[in-house]
Amino acid sequence: MPGLRSAFLTTSYGRANERVQLTGSGPDLRPDWAAPGERWAILTAWNPGGRQAELAVNAARQAALTREVHLWSPLPGWNGEGAWREDTLIVRGMPLRAAVTLGAQFGQAAVVWGVGRRAALVWLGGGARVERLWLRRAPGSTAAAGCGYTAGL
Repeated sequence: MPGLRSAFLTTSYGRANERVQLTGSGPDLRPDWAAPGERWAILTAWNPGGRQAELAVNAARQAALTREVHLWSPLPGWNGEGAWREDTLIVRGMPLRAAVTLGAQFGQAAVVWGVGRRAALVWLGGGARVERLWLRRAPGSTAAAGCGYTAGL
């Protein structure tokens, strides 16, 4: 699991000009999809269990996840880059229990869930384990004017 944990902590999450990473230190930013006091989840159905699957399999699984969360009006995003880039859905207003259920249903090792700038890496399988974290701007990420980043809030 240490290698998988490192992968989750070094990857970037979010949308085009709203790339974030998870960090153990204090708050750095709040992307516009993470409103103060509001719950959110970043979910994917790609590469179950951290093992790369074929593109067609990942696309079919992601379409099924999209159908499951459509009532929350999810925002499209992606995790990672290069060979490990995975389509994701940023689901605003999602309770933790629903995020955990969907992550497990789609074979994920963990889900990213949060409230405002606060984030949690929620490990699945054998009972959920939660690592409390913060969001920080991903290296090389540039925020577009008016996208909602607010340092230090």
